[in-house]
Amino acid sequence: MRESAAFTGTRRWIPWIRKHGYGVRLATCYLSVALAAEVISSISGANLIWIANGVLLAYILLASRRRWLAYLATGFAAQAAGSIVAGLSWRMSLLLTALNLMEVLIAAHLIRQRSTAPPRFTNQSFLIRFVCFGILAAPLASGLMVALLLARWPRLAVGDTPLEWFVADCLGIGIVTPVFVAILRGNFRDTFDSRKHWGYLLLLAAVTLASFAQNRVPLLFLVYPLLALVLIRMGMGWAAIYTLLAAVAGSWFTLHGLGPFAQAHFLSSSDPAILLQLFIGSAVLLLYCISVVLEREKEIVRQLEKIAALHALVSESSRDAIILADLSGHRSYVSTAAEDLGWRPEELLTQSGVAMVHPDDRQRAQLIVRELNSGSESAMIECRVKNGSGEYIWVEASLRVVHDSESGLPSGILNVVRDVSERKQAEQKLQEAYNAVEALSVTDALTGLANRRRFDQYMAAEWRRSMRDRQPLSLLMLDVDKFKVYNDTYGHQRGDNCLKQIAEACMDVVARPGDLVARFGGEEFVVILPNTESDGAMQVANEICEALRGRRLPHTGNLPGIVTISIGCATLIPRFGKHAPDLIEIADKALYKAKFNGRNQVCNGNTIETSDEEALDEALSEVVADKTA
Repeated sequence: MRESAAFTGTRRWIPWIRKHGYGVRLATCYLSVALAAEVISSISGANLIWIANGVLLAYILLASRRRWLAYLATGFAAQAAGSIVAGLSWRMSLLLTALNLMEVLIAAHLIRQRSTAPPRFTNQSFLIRFVCFGILAAPLASGLMVALLLARWPRLAVGDTPLEWFVADCLGIGIVTPVFVAILRGNFRDTFDSRKHWGYLLLLAAVTLASFAQNRVPLLFLVYPLLALVLIRMGMGWAAIYTLLAAVAGSWFTLHGLGPFAQAHFLSSSDPAILLQLFIGSAVLLLYCISVVLEREKEIVRQLEKIAALHALVSESSRDAIILADLSGHRSYVSTAAEDLGWRPEELLTQSGVAMVHPDDRQRAQLIVRELNSGSESAMIECRVKNGSGEYIWVEASLRVVHDSESGLPSGILNVVRDVSERKQAEQKLQEAYNAVEALSVTDALTGLANRRRFDQYMAAEWRRSMRDRQPLSLLMLDVDKFKVYNDTYGHQRGDNCLKQIAEACMDVVARPGDLVARFGGEEFVVILPNTESDGAMQVANEICEALRGRRLPHTGNLPGIVTISIGCATLIPRFGKHAPDLIEIADKALYKAKFNGRNQVCNGNTIETSDEEALDEALSEVVADKTA
């Protein structure tokens, strides 16, 4: 309850501090600079370090440029007041304060230049500017000004030589500015809210006081690790505060002859102060070295968190399931998108290999995995896999080998799985539609037989195959006797039905899978008989004629009184120099000979003599006139 009340009371001050933050900063700046000027000016022998400039520079580096004038005015008033309280005359106090403010302004201007970013001592470029301009250039400029004043007015009692001025200001800025920047930017709220960190602070305070209060037991070496512990656990702000307190405590005990540095007089009486300054400077250097490492670690963590957030965003937003497995097939990661495919990620992690793949596709999937293990970098496969409900769905799996970042050797397989069931269904429907259109394009609409286009394709293919196998190829060409007269007598509708009856008669006889019956055009039909000798072709032709005569289709305009056909038969063994049209031509001439000889019969084109061909040529005009009459 007490802790809650204290926390509530602290929170009540936060809005007021935020509202009046600028005024609070100016007030703390005045108090800090005045206290530093008064203490250093009043302590005898402490002219080896001037910390007031370092304090003021820290405030200015953290402020925007438009407020520099206010901080400079505050620092001027604070240093002048502190020097006067310490016993200096008001004229000397104003002179020294003006020199100090010139130094601070030069340092701030050169360090910040055009940059508006806050100071970061863990940044290499800023640290270089701070050392060159803040620690060296600005104190050197003020030291030269002191030298010019002493050269012009030798009796001017500035208290320090130009070299002492330069060294004191270098140490003050180099040690105090980073410490105060850390204090002013520190986040102390979490420490106040949590009591578990106070043990580190009390332990460090006790060890620091015990180290400087006596010189018998060497406890000073414990200060650095405890200071690093405070930095890691509580942040740079608290570590900077305790570094500053250690400097104050060490200075007080050392000047009073106590502590490990009090008895060190190697060359002069100022050796204890120099050693103390080296101790404090080493502590600041240690803190910022550790801060650089911590900052880099935090940056790496931020980058990893950004990458992890991006990965989570991609994996959660993607409809593709992302699966990572080792080379043996054991899965180590499954994205949440697997649920959209009907899988539970935790179930997939317990399975391995290609157990879910359909048995018909499993061998192909195993072959691809072996290829990846043998050196292939990527592969893609479409297969059926079993989802959580036990149904098989079509997926497209894009697989890529993952290499170890250090050794470069293959360490696993990344599998991006996409549900393509809808696409496969669309492809199947498209294929069925294509097959239907393809069938229509090669099918005669009236009879259902193959059309002229299909006949030409099949004839060319069988001609090449028979040439390769050196097998005979036979062709039957059929024509309906007196069909024009049939149409004129019975009408075109009866004529179409007659053609259907002829097609059915042909299909009743021609039963081999490799044979083809096609409508050649009008009332003409053709039959391709692969691997068929002339005698066999003649037998099939006679059976077709007999099958049609058995149907007894009335035809008063034809001499037998029923519908009959004439057939020309041709057989060739394809060879070089011969072509498919040669076989068609022989069958065509045989057909005209059958019509010339009285119709309703079969004629073998391979038995036609040259003299018969001349007679057919003379009678061809009569047959054509008969078909068109």
